[in-house]
Amino acid sequence: MSMTLTPRTNLVPSPDLLPDVLPTDRLNERAKPVRELRDDLRRIPNGRNVVAVSATLMQSFGVVIAAAVINTWWSYLIAFILMTRGHVCLNILGHEAAHRLLFTNRRANDWTGRFLMGYPSYQAMLAYRRAHFAHHRDEMGPDEPDAALYAGYPIPADSWRRKLTRDAVGISAYKNFRVLFGAIRKGKPEALQILAVHVVMLGAAVVFMRPLAYVVWIASWSTLWRVSNRLRAIAEHGGMIRSRDRRETTHVVRQSLLSRYWMVPYHTGWHLAHHVDMGVPWSNLPRLHDELVASGWVTPDIEYPSYRAFWKAASSGQVGGRSSRSEGASFLAFDD
Repeated sequence: MSMTLTPRTNLVPSPDLLPDVLPTDRLNERAKPVRELRDDLRRIPNGRNVVAVSATLMQSFGVVIAAAVINTWWSYLIAFILMTRGHVCLNILGHEAAHRLLFTNRRANDWTGRFLMGYPSYQAMLAYRRAHFAHHRDEMGPDEPDAALYAGYPIPADSWRRKLTRDAVGISAYKNFRVLFGAIRKGKPEALQILAVHVVMLGAAVVFMRPLAYVVWIASWSTLWRVSNRLRAIAEHGGMIRSRDRRETTHVVRQSLLSRYWMVPYHTGWHLAHHVDMGVPWSNLPRLHDELVASGWVTPDIEYPSYRAFWKAASSGQVGGRSSRSEGASFLAFDD
């Protein structure tokens, strides 16, 4: 059925779409799982995450190495496109490690999150962890590290185009690199570690006479991934408000196979569930989401039917409630 559109100054669901059904025998008044269920959902799957890390390394490093072995213009072009997902996967598992949810062994968790997931994709994981926890403590609050990113939605379509164009041509990436280079000049340890990782990556490409491999890596991150990252981030919190009710801070978007492949792998699209309980690893977010739905706390009326439907609402100045199911900067912050 078609959406009924009404002008809005933000993208927060109307109060009448947020039923007061908590607590239940499985969820407390903040929608967090009760003790027994919480302990089950928070169990970290070490073996599954070994597979996830291996798959991510194949999707990122493996794709670029394959392009270098073939060494043709079309192999590099394909790698440039596929590395959009490669950087997404690296950053998502880096985010998982920042939450200490990748491995139960903290040393393995942090080393993998930093040197295999985060640093190759220019993510200062330790600094990001500190800023990101501020985001979770009080979304859209005074210490929200990404307030400028989420604020002001819905915005005019031409503003959307300008933002995405800056991402697509590398302007946004340039700003991130300025922060990184500034931190390197100041001798920030994590910035120097990121530099060291990329010196090794570039050095390997040069030694094997395939410098284009590194060009593809950095070019994809600087353009296609930047677009993907903004689209995902705005779908998580764009136009929402500070609230104790996570339904007013975080969007719910129906997950399709295509979006899960390109933009929100590892169940990161179940973002409301992640904000309800940030101690639940990625593999159990669908289960927690199902609990939220079963309780009646999350209803079809606050779920966007697709990311495309959300982006349309976010760029039109209008948002709609649905009557049918047929119709989610702290990134390179370095502390002193």
